Amino acid sequence: MTTRPREIPTLTDPLGETLHLLRLNGSFYCRSELTAPWGVEMPAFDGYMMFHIVTAGHCWLEVEGEAPRLLQQGSLTLVPRGNGHRIRSSPEVTVEPLFEIPVERVSERYEVMRYGGGGAPTQLTCGVVSFDHQAGQQLIAQLPGLLQIDSLNDEDDSWLQSSLRFIAREARELRPGGETVITHLADILIIQAIRSWIDTAPEANRGWLAALRDNHVGRALAAIHRQPEKDWTVASLAREVGMSRSGFSAKFTQLVGQSAKRYLTQWRMQLARAQLQESSVSLMRLAEGLGYQSEAAFCRAFKRVFGVPPGSVRQAAANAAQTK
Repeated sequence: MTTRPREIPTLTDPLGETLHLLRLNGSFYCRSELTAPWGVEMPAFDGYMMFHIVTAGHCWLEVEGEAPRLLQQGSLTLVPRGNGHRIRSSPEVTVEPLFEIPVERVSERYEVMRYGGGGAPTQLTCGVVSFDHQAGQQLIAQLPGLLQIDSLNDEDDSWLQSSLRFIAREARELRPGGETVITHLADILIIQAIRSWIDTAPEANRGWLAALRDNHVGRALAAIHRQPEKDWTVASLAREVGMSRSGFSAKFTQLVGQSAKRYLTQWRMQLARAQLQESSVSLMRLAEGLGYQSEAAFCRAFKRVFGVPPGSVRQAAANAAQTK
C-alpha cells in the first residue's frame, strides 16, 4: 500500500515540492486530422483534465461560462476540471458528439481521428489525463475553468514550440515508442502551463497556493503532504516551522481557510479514498498507514468527511469496474 508520496528531498520551496509530486496518468490520447467544416462535442470527464495542442491550423474552443477562444497553431489549452466543451473549425459549425465520430485505434490509449468536410486542415493532439496524487487534485481545484497558453517569454516560448513540433512529428509518424514520447512530453507541457499560470495569474496569490508560498504555513503543508501518517498536532506543526502555537494556528486558518487539524484529516481521507478506489488494501492497513491507532477511529473520521463508510466507497468502485 502507498499512502505517501515517493521519497523526495526536503525543499525550501513548498510550492515547488508540491509541483514535484505531480504525476499524470494518461487515460486517453488522440491525434486528430480535421478538415473544415468540422465540430466536436467533448463530453464531461469528471475528475480528469483535458488538453488540446494545436499542431497545425486553428480552431475555436467553447466552454460554458467562457467566451469562445481562438486557438492558433502552437497553442496549448487546458480544461482542468474536465468540463464538457465544444471545439470546431468556426463558431457557427454544427458539432458531433465525440464518441459518434469514427476513429482508428492505434493502441489501448491512443487513437487517430480523421474527420471533416475536406476544407482547410487543422491538426490537434488531445488528451484526457488525471493526477495520481492528492496534491494534483488540490491544485486542479485552484485552476480556472480554462487555461490557455499561446506564448511564454522568449526562452520558454522557444522550448514550448520545439516541444510542440516534436509532439507533432511523433504523432504524424507514429514510430515505435511514439505514444510514450507524446505522453511524457504532454505531461511536461501541462505542468509548464500550470507553472506559467501560477507565475502570472492574480488568483494564484490567494487560498491554498498562497499558503504554499508562505514561509511558515507552506512548510507546514509540505510536512503534512510528505508525512501524512505522522502524529501531527497544531503544537508539533508550529514547532516544525518555528512559530508559536497560537500564531501558527491563526495564520494557517487565515491562509488555508480551515484549521490545521481539519486540513490534516481531510488530506488523509482524500488519500484513503483514492486507495479504496484503486486497491484491495485492508481497512486496518490503510488506517495504520495514515496514522490511526484503530480501524474504528479511521472509519469514523472517513464517515465524518465523506458522509459514508469506507466500505461503501470500495463497493461503488468495484461496481463501476464491473460495468466497464
